Amino acid sequence: IPFFMQGSHQACCSIKELDVFSRANEIKVDPDKPLEGVRLAALQARKTLLVPTPRLRTGLFNKIVPPSGATKEILRICATSQGVKDYSVPIGLDGKARVDLVVVGSVAVSEKGWRIGKGEGYADMEYAMMVSMGAVQKDTPVITIVHDCQIVDIAEELLDDHDLTVDYILTPTRTIKTNCQRLKPQGIIWHKASYSAKGGLLVSYEMLGKIPILKSLRYREKQAGKDVTLKDEHPDLANADKPAALNEKAMAENTRPQAATGSAQIGQQYVESDSLSPRLEGSGMLTTVYVGNIPPSTRVSELKYALREFHATPLRLNWQGAQHRAFLDYKDKAAAESAVSSLKGLSLGGNTLRVELAKNQRNKGQVEINSQK
Repeated sequence: IPFFMQGSHQACCSIKELDVFSRANEIKVDPDKPLEGVRLAALQARKTLLVPTPRLRTGLFNKIVPPSGATKEILRICATSQGVKDYSVPIGLDGKARVDLVVVGSVAVSEKGWRIGKGEGYADMEYAMMVSMGAVQKDTPVITIVHDCQIVDIAEELLDDHDLTVDYILTPTRTIKTNCQRLKPQGIIWHKASYSAKGGLLVSYEMLGKIPILKSLRYREKQAGKDVTLKDEHPDLANADKPAALNEKAMAENTRPQAATGSAQIGQQYVESDSLSPRLEGSGMLTTVYVGNIPPSTRVSELKYALREFHATPLRLNWQGAQHRAFLDYKDKAAAESAVSSLKGLSLGGNTLRVELAKNQRNKGQVEINSQK
């Protein structure tokens, strides 16, 4: 997103003259450099400021939380990319965000409100995800800040149904209300058949691998009964990257643990494993992943279902429901780190799970967990 020094401050400050800004309590502003002045204006007006995480790698939003009694200079720092890192807390799908105003960057925009971004679709993705999680409504206004030279005629055939349009354009010299009637994205549309009819954002299987929180949203919507089949997903794709040694049928037998090889259940503690070779069992190669913040109402079957959906099924699962945690054993560190990446942002029962490599790793077939909190 191009940054323009001359006139940038004026363009950003003009947002304070809009009623939609004055009425807004919670504002989502992209992390682009040209929007730094808007982020500062929101903080100075004591509004809740949400900034998307870069490329959605670690979640959906960062909520900027300035220190108590922050000076104007500290607020300026909070509005920068470094300030977003230093003065923020993550907000995921369960954050119950209620965004009143959306501010996005643009490469080009027309007076009709048609917008072109960098071409990677993250602004469209973020808006569609906010729709899916109920964070925005159909009348939530969208603003973009650009230089006057970025206002151009855009041919309508360049736009797709999932492209985000804008309601206001702010430049160093003008404030344009577009009165755009084109439908904004109506949420994530996972299946190709629904794409053109509902105006949603199409998602590919490759995108799921790059955006963990998108996986979490897909899992949530699947639990709600929505068709989340991907346009490029094949029936046997779900099994493509599972460990070869894993017997999925055994993992699914959550109601009869005594029937599974190597399984045991004592009260709330439940251990289930595939048949590991004695060489692998005692080799010290296995790596353990810790899963915490599990809600008390969650069943082991729900976690196992999520692990299969996120292609992170372990060789062994140690369920400790009473302690709201579980331990997952993988064949090596690479498999464990891949699972941590896949499960990042996953929520069950309203809780975002804490997923990380266990502090103490497996040793001679036993999981050392005493120091894990």
